[in-house]
Amino acid sequence: MRRKRPSAPAAHVPPEAVFLVGFMGAGKTSVGRALGQRLNWIFEDLDDRIERREGRTVAEIFRDSGEAGFRRAEHSALRQVLDELSGGVARIVALGGGAFVQQRNAALLKAAGVPAVFLDAPVEELWQRCSRQAGAAGIERPLLGSRDQFRGLYLARRQSYIRASLKIETAGHTVEAIAAEIAEKLGLKKVGMRSEKGESE
Repeated sequence: MRRKRPSAPAAHVPPEAVFLVGFMGAGKTSVGRALGQRLNWIFEDLDDRIERREGRTVAEIFRDSGEAGFRRAEHSALRQVLDELSGGVARIVALGGGAFVQQRNAALLKAAGVPAVFLDAPVEELWQRCSRQAGAAGIERPLLGSRDQFRGLYLARRQSYIRASLKIETAGHTVEAIAAEIAEKLGLKKVGMRSEKGESE
């Protein structure tokens, strides 16, 4: 009786979508845009999609519908993004700071087989980045009123972030270097063209 030859290991297939997670100030949007430019992939911030779908800003949704209402809208928008991946358009999506903390959102990403990349930095650096951004934009962020509150929320959420597929340290690195590291570690491939939709997003 002839023995069956062992089957060859399945070739690694690079993902066609990457989801960036992490705390405020982690650089999800800036790194996402840089990674999109490097790969010629579409970049999208999930909060922008939520606002388009709801016809309200995130702040207005929180004010009018509470956090529970926002989380429902967020989950629905994430499900819509994942449904669109079957269309074959490669994309990078930045999630809001609390999105990956919601267990059903993390479960959706896991079931879809797409990588979540945790962008991390020391909490003091995150605080400084957020303070500079808020000052430059002339906006007030409630969490920046207390360092202790900021640190406490970071530590609580980090327990969820570390379950991501890949963790990238951003402290002391340029946005371009971080994007290059993500592309290398995930084996991401550049695509030849971007759609009109991709250009606008």
